[in-house]
Amino acid sequence: MFEWPVRVYWEDTDAGGIVFYANYLKFMERARTEWLRQLNIHQQALAEQQGLIFVVTDAQLRYLASARLDDALQVSVEPVEIGRSRLRLRQRCRLGDQWLCDGTISVACIDRAQHRPRRIPTDILARLQPQADLTE
Repeated sequence: MFEWPVRVYWEDTDAGGIVFYANYLKFMERARTEWLRQLNIHQQALAEQQGLIFVVTDAQLRYLASARLDDALQVSVEPVEIGRSRLRLRQRCRLGDQWLCDGTISVACIDRAQHRPRRIPTDILARLQPQADLTE
């Protein structure tokens, strides 16, 4: 499981002083990007050199507790399924030992120009494969 630290800033909170619910998705996006980076998968290079991008196709979240201004969160990425053209990931946000948000995020690999599904290149699958069982 990969974890990425996220600090809660003023801009992340709502009028009640807690993290606005949609911002957990932003935190998860940052963690996914850093997870891919640590696997030497650079999304901008993938888009420019191979015309491929990863897009979120489904997000299911459960909110368990609230984060507040200045909280130091840990956002995790854990592959559940790795297919030939899509990933299903479990992502969670926690503050210390307390889970705040639990989600399942599905991501598809698509052609940047045509917006149609494409297979994940084999060299990238090889880096992802040790992370979870290959399916599909």
